[in-house]
Amino acid sequence: MKNRRIVGILSIVVLLAFFIVVYIFVGIPLINQISEPDKFRQWVADHGIAGYLAMIGMMALQVAVVIIPGEPIEVGAGYAFGTWQGLLLCLAGAAIGSVIIFLFTKHMGMKLAELLVGREKIASLSFVKNHKKLDLLVFLIFLIPGTPKDAVTYLIGVTPMKLCRFISLSTLARIPSVLSSTLVGNALGEQRYILSIIIYSITAVISLIGILVYRRIGKEDK
Repeated sequence: MKNRRIVGILSIVVLLAFFIVVYIFVGIPLINQISEPDKFRQWVADHGIAGYLAMIGMMALQVAVVIIPGEPIEVGAGYAFGTWQGLLLCLAGAAIGSVIIFLFTKHMGMKLAELLVGREKIASLSFVKNHKKLDLLVFLIFLIPGTPKDAVTYLIGVTPMKLCRFISLSTLARIPSVLSSTLVGNALGEQRYILSIIIYSITAVISLIGILVYRRIGKEDK
């Protein structure tokens, strides 16, 4: 037991160090690159299949490293690849990142979630422990824009939910939110700025309503 604890602690320390290094040397440059969409689109065009793989890797990294924002990457995907290819690449990357986190937390338990997400955040997500409504709650959390999806991903591994079920539910529920971002990115790439503003405005209203619903769900299940 002592050896297992030592191995567990060392694994967590290594994982944390890895995330910090990745965020500094990959995450920050990645965000800066996405913020210049013309350069990003040209980079994708110059690298062929590697550009597609890089997009998937970027999204997987965003899910794994909670502090990297996801929306700029999704908008960048729509700008560089178009609405539908961008959507598929983002969903693939999110699924890969979710699998990695699920397997880590399944093996390491709640300690990993507490270190990477924080006890206060976990306390605010305690309604996920309602196993009778877990499928519905997971679907709603990943469907509603503005909810802490990445934080929830770290908690699912310590629930009875199976990996295949979680990936299926979360991927399906992510579609509307990711689609709105890739639509905006594609509209920006085609210089249809009014359309992108309309989509952003509609998404903002839906996000506000969704956050209110999410908070109500949390209060009812506490």
